[in-house]
Amino acid sequence: MSLRIALDLDGTLADMRSALQMVEDRLFGAGPADPGGPDDTERHAPAQDRTEAREARKVNASGLGVRKEGLTLRQQRRVWEAVAQIEDFWESLDEIEPGAVRAIASKAAQRRWEVIFFTKRPATTGRAVQLQTQRWLRARGFPLPSVSVVAGSRGKAADALEIDAVVDDSPQNCVDVRSESKAAAILVWRDASEAITVNAKRLGISVVSSAAEALKVLADLDEKRTHWTLADRVRRAVGLAHPTVNRL
Repeated sequence: MSLRIALDLDGTLADMRSALQMVEDRLFGAGPADPGGPDDTERHAPAQDRTEAREARKVNASGLGVRKEGLTLRQQRRVWEAVAQIEDFWESLDEIEPGAVRAIASKAAQRRWEVIFFTKRPATTGRAVQLQTQRWLRARGFPLPSVSVVAGSRGKAADALEIDAVVDDSPQNCVDVRSESKAAAILVWRDASEAITVNAKRLGISVVSSAAEALKVLADLDEKRTHWTLADRVRRAVGLAHPTVNRL
């Protein structure tokens, strides 16, 4: 049975941070963010921002921590409003690791993997988000990419699609995958500290420093699956994690 893999895009394969930095610099200059007014606090923020703040605290409680943002909530909203006006913005991003998408496509073809790309990108002017993303992947060497725009939990999406492994740069997404699905979670964290790695492993999450390293972990998982016994496959079918998943 083919390995079913879900891969995140922004922060994992696509360099959204650099593209957003250009927008931020255009709006606010290259200096530090302004402290902002009272409406920039979480208490006065819109419901969506308060939800995001709560999600960040959930990740902190897990012991993984989150990356700090330099902009206030008001400034972040202005950035995304500006992005929404850029035609086909998602097609303009660079790869974080040049050649990574092509390498994934090659390995998937070789090992007969079924690959889907997860994203929660907001709409911009121009083509639909899904089509922009497909065109971006195809231009970088992945033919006929399958893209799902997932607004909700990655864990629930992985469970619904019977995904075997999810590769993502978000600690919260990886926690959701481990708690809400049978899939293995591989966290791409390029500057992970030892504490983050230890806490992630405690939660059954594998930590890697690059997409290339994640690809090696996926190949290792696929190789181990070929040696599963009937009992192992039954355990997987009923939702019990196989030991090899937790040893990624």
